[in-house]
Parts: sequence; C-alpha cells; structure tokens
Amino acid sequence: MEMGFQENQQNQELTNLMEIGSGHYGCSHYRRRCKIRAPCCDEVFDCRHCHNEAKDSLQTEQLLRHDLPRHDVSKVICSLCETEQDVQQNCISCGVCMGKYFCSKCKFFDDDLTKKQYHCDECGICRTGGEENFFHCKRCRCCYSKVMEDKHRCVEGAMHHNCPVCFEYLFDSTRDITVLRCGHTMHLQCTKDMGLHNRYTCPVCSKSICDMSNMWKKLDEEVAAYPMPKVYEDKMVWILCNDCGSNLNVRFHLIAHKCTSCGSYNTRQTQRGPDATHSCSSGVPQIVGSTG
Repeated sequence: MEMGFQENQQNQELTNLMEIGSGHYGCSHYRRRCKIRAPCCDEVFDCRHCHNEAKDSLQTEQLLRHDLPRHDVSKVICSLCETEQDVQQNCISCGVCMGKYFCSKCKFFDDDLTKKQYHCDECGICRTGGEENFFHCKRCRCCYSKVMEDKHRCVEGAMHHNCPVCFEYLFDSTRDITVLRCGHTMHLQCTKDMGLHNRYTCPVCSKSICDMSNMWKKLDEEVAAYPMPKVYEDKMVWILCNDCGSNLNVRFHLIAHKCTSCGSYNTRQTQRGPDATHSCSSGVPQIVGSTG
C-alpha cells in the first residue's frame, strides 16, 4: 500500500513538472519554457526564429547578418527559474519540463503537442504533422505527405532553395509549403497570392500550376470570335509550349497562340524553329488570360 502511494505521488509530481507554466512561456513561434543562448553571437533568444528575425533582417548591418546554427546550440535558460544549463528536457534546478516535445538532436523544445512533431533523420530536422503521415523522398531530399508517395514528380533537392516568390528558405520554413504539378515547391500562401494577381504558372519553370482546361476553352471561343485582319491571315510563327515543351509552327493570332500538341495556351513566341528553342522574342512567358 505504501509503495503504491509513493509511486502515485511520484507520478503526480512528474505530471506537475510537465504542466507547470505550460502554455504561458515562449514566443510567437513556439510555446516553451526555456530560452536558448545563440552559439554564434552569445545572445539569448526565445528561439532560433526570433534570433534570425533580429540578426538577419534588413535593419541589421549586412556584414553582421547571420542565421543561428540550430545543431550547435549547447546552452538553454529555464524560463521559470532563469538557470542556464546544458541542453536537456528538464531543468536541473527547478525540475520543470522545458518542453513537452524535446529533440536532443535538433536542440528543439515545444509545449504544443497538437503539431505532432517528429524527427526525420534523413532531413536532419524535426517536422510536424505526425511521422505516420509522411515519407522521405531521397531524391527530393525532404518529407512529403504519404498521399503523394506514388504521385509526385521528383525534383532533385526540391525544397533546398528559397521560395521563388518571397525568397524565404523552404527546407526549414515553419509556413505551409505546397508541391506544384511540375515538382517545384513554394509557400502555399505565395501560391494563393499569385492567384490573386492571375498568375497560374510556376515561377521556376513556367508550367501551369493547376488545371487550366476551362480557361483554355474560353480562349478557344475568344480566338474563334476574333478573326485576323487579311494582312495576318497567312502569317505563321514558331512557339514554345511551357506545359509540354513542344516547339511548333502555328498560325499567328493577336490574342494567343495555342499549342496543337497539348491544347495549352501557356506558350511563348520564339524567333526560329526547333533548332533554336532557347532564342525567344521575350524572356517572359506569354501567359494568355492574365491581366498583367
């Protein structure tokens, strides 16, 4: 009886240490009960994102700008008792749990377990969303939802670059990321912002990022309703289709040029034929239907 009572009491104490201060400390990025000492500049911050916002912003002198190397963090400060110590989940002084989720590899703490954090050894960082819901693509070198496992188009190092719209590095971004049909990646919100400006092509390769068949049907009607003046009736031009890659000689039209191979109007006019597909009259794709 006494041993059972002591065991229950110990469990209760552990539960208290797990919950004390939970949700009341941290920053806009994470709820956690510790701060970190940046190994790069020896300053204290709530998290690495807080450090990077302060030290890699336009307000910082260019020569002094830098990111925090997350794996090099070796010291944390308990938010409850202010004790500085080596990286560990529980404070050596007051015993409080500094993060319900703790990764010793990433030196990462977080009290919000609803994110379903997990560490991916192949990515080398912690991800959110539940390990059971993701797989690691070795060629893309990142984790994708399992619903894409047999469907996505592989692109070497797909997320190891900056978002082509806002230029934030995608691989360890905390914002939602989407994989386009062409395999390139960017922030989901940036994709939505492009749509607000009638931009529906990948900023990297110019392929259509969604099903544009309804738009192409409308353009078919516009082209048919707008006959060319006699001076242009027999004029032919070379086009390159951004969607299927075909290089074709088609009849000139002032509204748009349709790819006869795939039906797309996502084309650009070139100066010569298939032997000069990279010599274009404009460096900007001729995306018909956009408002500019």
